[in-house]
Amino acid sequence: MHEAARTTEYVGTFVVSTGAGALSSARIWHACDGPVCIERVETLSGPQRSTFRRNELVRTFLPDQRLVKTEQRENLDVFPNLLGATEGSITEFYDARPLGRGRVAGIEADVVQIVARDAMRFGYRVWCERRSGLVLKLQTLDARGAVVEQSAFSELQFEEPMPVPALAEMMDNTQGWKTERSRLESVNVDAEGWTLSQPVPGFKPVSSYLRPIGEPRFFFGPRKRILQWTFSDGLATVSLFLEPYGDQPRQEGAQAQGATYTLSRKLPDAAGDWWLTAVGEVPMRTLDAFARALARTR
Repeated sequence: MHEAARTTEYVGTFVVSTGAGALSSARIWHACDGPVCIERVETLSGPQRSTFRRNELVRTFLPDQRLVKTEQRENLDVFPNLLGATEGSITEFYDARPLGRGRVAGIEADVVQIVARDAMRFGYRVWCERRSGLVLKLQTLDARGAVVEQSAFSELQFEEPMPVPALAEMMDNTQGWKTERSRLESVNVDAEGWTLSQPVPGFKPVSSYLRPIGEPRFFFGPRKRILQWTFSDGLATVSLFLEPYGDQPRQEGAQAQGATYTLSRKLPDAAGDWWLTAVGEVPMRTLDAFARALARTR
C-alpha cells in the first residue's frame, strides 16, 4: 500500500471526516519520474495552504502571510496516510481479514479489515484500488468497531496529473515570498539523555531530531530547539516532543481530533523539569504508556 501511494500517478480530491463531525478536504497531485516523486497538496477547507513534497524535501506556501516554509526530513507520510510496513513487523499486533469488494469514487476496490490484537492501537478498514493497490479509502476504528476517522478520495483520476518538471517549477518558485528554512538535526536520544524504561509493545523508534521553534532568544542567538522522537508499529505513529519546562505555567491535559490524540504532561526532574507533548494516531492509553516510560538518564 505504501509503495502504491508513493509511485502511482494520480490527481484527486481527498476528504477527511471525524466521528465528531469535523470535515476537511484537499486537492492532491502526485507524479513520478524515475526516482523522483513529487506531490502537491492544496487545501480546499480551512486556511489556504499549498504543500509540496519532493522525496524528502517539504515546502509549504502560506498565502495569507506570503511565507514559504522549507524543511528536509525523512520518513515522510504520503497520501493516504498509512505507513509502509513489512508483513512480519505487523502480524504480531494486527490481523488482516478480506471483506470482499467495493467501490470508492466509482473505482473498483478490494476491502480489507485490519484488526488490532490489543488495546494499544486502532483497527482499520481499507479500500485498495484493485490494479495498483493505492488506498482509496481508510477508516480508523476504535475497540468497539466505531469509525473515529475516515479518509477517502471523493474523485480520482489515474492519469499523469501534471509533469514532474511543472510541479517542480511551482515548488521552487519562491520569488516574492518570505522564506523560512527549518533545519532538523538528527540526534541520538541516548546522547540527549532520554530513554524508555520499558518499551511500548509493537512500537519501534524510527527517527529523532532537534527541531528549531520560535524566534531566536537574542538577535544573533540560537533559536530554541525541541526534541522530536518518533515511533511506529508499522501502521500507526507516535511522536514525543520534549523541551525544558521553562518559566511559563502550562496546562496538562489530553485531547482528541478524529484518530489523532494529544497528551501534554510535566515531567519532574531534579536537574530541571521537562514538558512532554505526545501526539499519535493511537488510543490515549498508548500515549500514557509512553509518558510513564520516559526517563532521564543524566
